[in-house]
Amino acid sequence: MIIVDMETVKLSQIVMKWFPDMMPFFNPKELDSKILLRDGFTVLEPEDALEIIQYSICEHQSTGQLH
Repeated sequence: MIIVDMETVKLSQIVMKWFPDMMPFFNPKELDSKILLRDGFTVLEPEDALEIIQYSICEHQSTGQLH
């Protein structure tokens, strides 16, 4: 049996941990986006964090939520 430690965090937590200088580029609604991490926040690597941030930016652009 494989146990997966899933955790839900906000995009702001990911940005603040690895790329705090990017915070001004997001609006509050974007930063409040919930992200489900399969293996939890503590094992998230910077490369994965950047990929999540890039995906979030694309998602908000495609739904017209960027300001």
